[in-house]
Amino acid sequence: MSDTAERMRAADLEDSGDAGINPTENPTMGDMIAARFNRRDLFRGAMAVTAISATIGTKALAANGKPAAASFDFKEIEAGVDGTHHVAEGYDAQVLLRWGDPIFPDAPEFDPLHQSAEKQARQFGYNSDFVGYIPIEGSSEHGLLVVNHEYTNEELMFPGVGVQDAKDAAFAKMTDELVAIEMAAHGGAVVEIRREGGRWSVVRDSRYNRRITAETQMEITGPAAGHDRMKTSADGSGQRVAGMVNNCAGGVTPWGTWLTCEENFNGYFWSKLPDGHAEAANYKRYGIGRPAYAWGKFHDRFDLSKEPNEANRFGWVVEIDPFDPNFVPRKRTALGRTKHEGAAGITNRDGRYVIYLGDDERFDYVYKFVTAGRVDPQNRAANLGLLDEGTLYVAKYNPDGTGTWLPLVHGQGPLTERNGFGSQADVLIETRRAGDVLGATKMDRPEDVEANPVTNRVYVMLTNNTRRNAEQVDAANPRAKNAFGHIVEMVPEGGDHAATSFRWEVLVRCGDPSIKDVGATFSSETTKNGWFGMPDNCAIDSKGRLWIATDGNSQKATGRADGLWAMETEGELRGTSRHFFRVPVGAEMCGPFFTPNDETLFLAVQHPGEAEEGQPATFENPNTRWPDFQDGMPPRPSVVVVTRKGGGRIA
Repeated sequence: MSDTAERMRAADLEDSGDAGINPTENPTMGDMIAARFNRRDLFRGAMAVTAISATIGTKALAANGKPAAASFDFKEIEAGVDGTHHVAEGYDAQVLLRWGDPIFPDAPEFDPLHQSAEKQARQFGYNSDFVGYIPIEGSSEHGLLVVNHEYTNEELMFPGVGVQDAKDAAFAKMTDELVAIEMAAHGGAVVEIRREGGRWSVVRDSRYNRRITAETQMEITGPAAGHDRMKTSADGSGQRVAGMVNNCAGGVTPWGTWLTCEENFNGYFWSKLPDGHAEAANYKRYGIGRPAYAWGKFHDRFDLSKEPNEANRFGWVVEIDPFDPNFVPRKRTALGRTKHEGAAGITNRDGRYVIYLGDDERFDYVYKFVTAGRVDPQNRAANLGLLDEGTLYVAKYNPDGTGTWLPLVHGQGPLTERNGFGSQADVLIETRRAGDVLGATKMDRPEDVEANPVTNRVYVMLTNNTRRNAEQVDAANPRAKNAFGHIVEMVPEGGDHAATSFRWEVLVRCGDPSIKDVGATFSSETTKNGWFGMPDNCAIDSKGRLWIATDGNSQKATGRADGLWAMETEGELRGTSRHFFRVPVGAEMCGPFFTPNDETLFLAVQHPGEAEEGQPATFENPNTRWPDFQDGMPPRPSVVVVTRKGGGRIA
C-alpha cells in the first residue's frame, strides 16, 4: 500500500518493535520440512525447490465443485508506466467518483485551495480502497456503492505541506484545520448510483447517501465490548468509539451490509507507553508508538500518554447497514483485532456464514470466522447480530499440503490466564499474540482472502516479504527475500468452510518469469504483459474466475504500473494471467467488484501521482494530475467503472 501506508506500517520498524517482525519462535514449515529432508541440503538453492515440490506437488489439489469457465476473451493491454489509465480494447473506463466530489445536494463543489473539514464531510473521501455494490431490488443497474476511504496523502492534498512525519519537527506544517480535513477524508461513503443509457451516475439527492469519518459515533459489540481495556475517559462504558481509520478492504454480506476493515491503525497514535505498562507489549506487537499522522498533536484520544486504552478500540471489522442512514456502525470484536485487509465471506452449506481474514503484516497470519448462528434469508434483521457470536480461527499450513484451523477460544490450549488471557476479550484484543502462542504459520503479508462460490476454493493474496531469510523459507512461503509475492489456493475439507482442516498449494509465485532467480511460476502461456508482482486485492466473478489487483509495481520494481489481471485457475491454462487494466503512475489498484450480472466492474485508483523511486511528489508537483489533468488541480483518487462497449459481460 504505497509509500505513505508503508510509512504507517513501519516508520522505523526496528525502532517500533513490530511491523513485520513477529517475535515468536513458532516453527516455520522449513523446520517441519527439515524433519523429512536433510536441512543442510534443503536450503541449497535448487534442493529447496526440489524438496518443496516433492512435498507439495503442482497438481496436488483435485477439482472440488464445478470447474470455472474457460479462458478470458479480451485482448490484453501492454504493461508499462505513464500518467493515465488504460483498459482492454473494447471496454470503457468511466471515472465515476473523485476525491472531493459532492455526494449531497447541498455539498459544495471541490476547491483544493479552499477546503475545510465541513466541506470534506459532505464530499467523497480520499484514497478509496474497497468498493462494494449492493443491488436495490436485485438490480445490476441500480444500487448502493459502498467505498472505504483508507488514508490521506497530506503532501498531495495540501499546498505547501510536503511530506510530513514524526521526524519533521513533529509535523510542523500540519495545523488543527488540516488534521480536521484529513479526519473527514477518512472512513467511507455510501452512494446511490444508477446506470442509464449505458453510463453510471450518482443519485445526489438519495436518502441513502452518507459519509462516515474518523469522528462518526460507533458501537463496540461482541466479547470485547465493555471490557476494562476498552474504556477511556470519554467512554467509561467501553462500548462506544468515535470513528474508524485506515479502512482497507472489506466485504458485502448476503443480508446486504457492508463490512469495512481497519488496517494500519497503529500509525495514528502518539507516544510510546513506558516499559511495564499493562498495554506496552500488546502495543509493541502491533507497531504502535511512531505516528504517521499529526492527529495526536491536536486530539488527546490519539495521544497514548493521555488515553492509553484508545488504541485497543481500533483494528476491528466494522459492519454498516447502508440502507439505514441512521444506522450506528458496529465494530464487531468477535472477528479479532489485527491489521485487517478484508472480510470477504461465503455462506456455508449448513447456513453459517464464514469470513476469511488476512492480517497484512510480514510474518503474520490468515484467519477465518465462523458464525454460531445461521443466515436467515427471510429475516434480514435477524442476521444483523450474526457477527457477534462465533469462533475465530487462525491457520497452520502443514508441509504435506494439509492445514489446520486453530480456534482462538479462551480456556482452550494455551489461551489461559496463565498466559495472560483472562477472558475471551483478552484473546480478541490481542489476536496476534493468541495466534503466536497457538503456533500459527507466519505468512508473507496476507492480504485479501476470498472464497470462490463456484469452485469452493479459497484464494489468499500474499503481497511480499523481503525480510524472510533462507532459514525461514517454508512450503507456504517458498522464497527468501520474497519481493513479488504469491497466491495460495485452499480447499476446505469435504467442501465445508466450517471444517477445521483444509488442503492447500501455491497457485502461482509472482514476478518476472523470464528472470530465473525470481522463481516465478506463471503458466508458459502468460505473455510479457501478463505477469505481475505484489498481489493485493482480488475478486471472483459469477463464473468463478479470479481477478487480481496489485500494489507495489513500479518502473523500478517491475517495469510496470499496478493494475488488474485475470487469472486462470482451472485446466491446462491454470496459472495463466492476462493484463486488463492499468493505473496511472504512483497509483495502486484497489477494488475490484462486479455487479451480479458481471456487466459492470468497479475499480478504485488509489494515491495517483504519489512519489515513486527517484520521483518525489507534492501538491505543487505531482507525478500526474490524473484524472482531471488541469493546472493547479492535484491528482484525485477515484472510483472507475468499466463496462463493455455495446454491452455484455466483462471478458
